[in-house]
Amino acid sequence: MSRQIIIAENAGFCFGVKRAVEMTVDTNKDRKSKVYTLGPLIHNTDVVENLKVQGIYPIDNDYFGNLSMEDTVVIRSHGISSDIIEEIKKTGASIVDATCPYVTSIQRKARKYYNEGYQIVIVGDPKHPEVIGINGWCDNTAIITKTGEELKNLPDKVCVLSQTTEKQANYEKTLEAVSKLSQDVLAFNTICSATGERQESAHNVSKKADLMVVIGGKNSSNTKKLYEICSENCGNTILIENVDELPDNLVTDPKLNVIGVTAGASTPEWIINEVISKLKETSLTSLS
Repeated sequence: MSRQIIIAENAGFCFGVKRAVEMTVDTNKDRKSKVYTLGPLIHNTDVVENLKVQGIYPIDNDYFGNLSMEDTVVIRSHGISSDIIEEIKKTGASIVDATCPYVTSIQRKARKYYNEGYQIVIVGDPKHPEVIGINGWCDNTAIITKTGEELKNLPDKVCVLSQTTEKQANYEKTLEAVSKLSQDVLAFNTICSATGERQESAHNVSKKADLMVVIGGKNSSNTKKLYEICSENCGNTILIENVDELPDNLVTDPKLNVIGVTAGASTPEWIINEVISKLKETSLTSLS
């Protein structure tokens, strides 16, 4: 059977996630104390389990009472609110800030323009840790929306920010809605450039594919958006976390001549390679 496997460009670890993982592993090597991450370091179960093997465990706020000066807490790439940072400092534990620099920039904007009297509007998922963290930098007063359709009665001064992994279309819809309701609008397209590039390449590959395989955590925001984008172009799109979830019947189906592969920003290269190797078992050609 002749089959093409097309691997989307920009698939896998983004800069912020790669940086956070490397900082955490390096910290664990350099310190004799216990190293914890505040919440799962990234939205990938396999990576989190691998960190546990190295003695690095995720904790939540309820664990703060057990921390001591000998411990180290890593702030994950999604970032956290300024209030929680202060809570960790009170425990005496050391802090390693692995917040993605792009997210840090958004946090600073939220604080700056909130202090200048602007209503902060965040385009994103209100339950996502990145958005929750950003909201904490404006005293949890932000209006959080996906497309701005429900917005009304906004003040004159509004500052629009976005979750780094949000869809460009959602940001543009929100900005259009805000502009009709407010006179003084500051808008910052804080969608990470890597997110746009990842989504575009997934879009292009999925248009050619008989089967589109999206690899990433089920609770990963950017992976879910990749799945949504690919599903619009390829009705035969699946979302898996690792090679164990790849159905055997899809690997051997002779009707699937072109298989596209993409992966979320929290998916390490080794997981992507395992999936590709499985798909190649009955393939004669591979394009990337």
